Amino acid sequence: MNLVNTNAGVLPQIVASGRIMLATMVICCLLYTLVILGVGQALTPHTANGSLVHSAQGVIIGSESLAQGFIRPEYFWPRPSAVDYNASATGGSNLSPTNPELRSRANNIIIKMGVTGKEKIPADLVTTSGSGMDPHITLRAAEYQAGRVASTRGLSVNTVTGILSKCAIKPGGALTPEPLVNVFLVNLALDRLGK
Repeated sequence: MNLVNTNAGVLPQIVASGRIMLATMVICCLLYTLVILGVGQALTPHTANGSLVHSAQGVIIGSESLAQGFIRPEYFWPRPSAVDYNASATGGSNLSPTNPELRSRANNIIIKMGVTGKEKIPADLVTTSGSGMDPHITLRAAEYQAGRVASTRGLSVNTVTGILSKCAIKPGGALTPEPLVNVFLVNLALDRLGK
């Protein structure tokens, strides 16, 4: 009978495993992170640092990448947020399309917007995004709000839609079905007009 002493090689195996674990942690947790940080800072420093927007006084007033909860009538409103625009708790509502709570929330938003009759409201104005922090709405959703924003600010609708056209983007090129507008940037452009 051939008996093997199982305790004879345990310590060298533990030491070898510890070295592999330490090397993996240094490579994956430290070096990889530093390389990605360096590449981001070298190639796209603005986005790597959070796409922060500063006021004329140098104070951070927001990020191009995160929605803010604009509610005053002189501003374009973003998509609703299931997390109340809290970037530390991003997430969707996880409500299924057949959930009555989803329909109720959409109806409350429609009432808040003052929609009456058979007027069609763009879907992105009554539905949340997957993260709850999407800063974009469709150009169609922004144009839907243009009349309210223009009349509240004392501007012509043509002036407001002109700003929307300048701010509209198609980030995916041909893969983006319709132009998008960053609500925060459009509202900043309107504030720069001084009205």
